[in-house]
Amino acid sequence: MEQQKTLKQSFWELVRFIIIALIIVIPIRVYVIEPFVVSGSSMFPTFKNGDYLIVDKVSYELGSPKRDDVVVFRYPNDQTKFFIKRIIGLPNETVDIKGSVITITNAQHKDGFQLNEPFVKDPSDNNTHFVLKSDEYFVMGDNRNASSDSRFWGAVKSNLLIGKAFLRLLPLTDISVMPGQYKPTE
Repeated sequence: MEQQKTLKQSFWELVRFIIIALIIVIPIRVYVIEPFVVSGSSMFPTFKNGDYLIVDKVSYELGSPKRDDVVVFRYPNDQTKFFIKRIIGLPNETVDIKGSVITITNAQHKDGFQLNEPFVKDPSDNNTHFVLKSDEYFVMGDNRNASSDSRFWGAVKSNLLIGKAFLRLLPLTDISVMPGQYKPTE
């Protein structure tokens, strides 16, 4: 009888623990952070296939994405898929790519300025002219020759942005906070 009471008490303690854990974990997972596993080589060498990241979902609720932020977003042509890329162009800017040189024209730089991208180890040869609307971002992978990005399928609307890479947890040898962060170009 005593053992049956202890088992029943243990069961209800476990149920109570699970309910409390869910009350805490679910809102954090839905509104604050989200796990993301890098798939492919489009962000190499910044991120490798299989890197396990934590994505900060709150920052873009409180402020706007910045140039050079590494972001996770829903792929515009199939919103069931998630991509990771670097923001190159911001809303209301013009992005011109000639060869591997990227020039941004905006209200502050009417004659344009060239991006300095030391994180790009494998540049590509492109010729692109893209004018962004007020709710669009131009994104590119760091491994330009192996990246499907805005050069091919267009801009990413702001409502498709999930968040920015906040923490790399795996592999253990590369654990870092704000992985891929680079001092902004402007």
